[in-house]
Amino acid sequence: MDAPLKAHLLKPLRHLLYTVGVGGAISDLKPAGKRLREPPEPALVVKIDPAEELLREWPELSAFGVEWVRKWLDLRDRLIEIAKVLRKYPWMAGVVRQRPVSILHPYMVEVYVTRDGSEACLSLNPPKAFCVQNSSAKEVKLELAFSRFETYEEKTREVYRPKGLLAYTTAAGEYVRIL
Repeated sequence: MDAPLKAHLLKPLRHLLYTVGVGGAISDLKPAGKRLREPPEPALVVKIDPAEELLREWPELSAFGVEWVRKWLDLRDRLIEIAKVLRKYPWMAGVVRQRPVSILHPYMVEVYVTRDGSEACLSLNPPKAFCVQNSSAKEVKLELAFSRFETYEEKTREVYRPKGLLAYTTAAGEYVRIL
């Protein structure tokens, strides 16, 4: 093997060649022809706020505010469920922005839809709800009675029937609770 080729092949291995110091002990091993390098400085670690990260992934949650998301971050899965519904029904985010939600628990947020999708209702503080039907939103007193369980969007959901005056004024027969 010629010398230039040999040198080229051994170049990556050069750092492995060691010489023995004066005493001949293993502790005296030093890299051949090089002094010891200091370890690299640790990379600057930027801590990302988990609430900010969640808001970046699900911007719909910004309707509730950063502090609210930070407060309920331990219920991350529920917050993501809420964000998915807000993404599906963007008008709900506008309703949330107009209401004080600082003391609202994530499990108090309820969403009901009709099976045919003609009406959707957002309840932040039962029995009041905001319902949209034919692109017009209105605040209603939503009084519902549990009817049965049913599969909706590949999940088992609760189905409710309106009771009281709502039962006579609504065109929809039943609501499915999706959140």
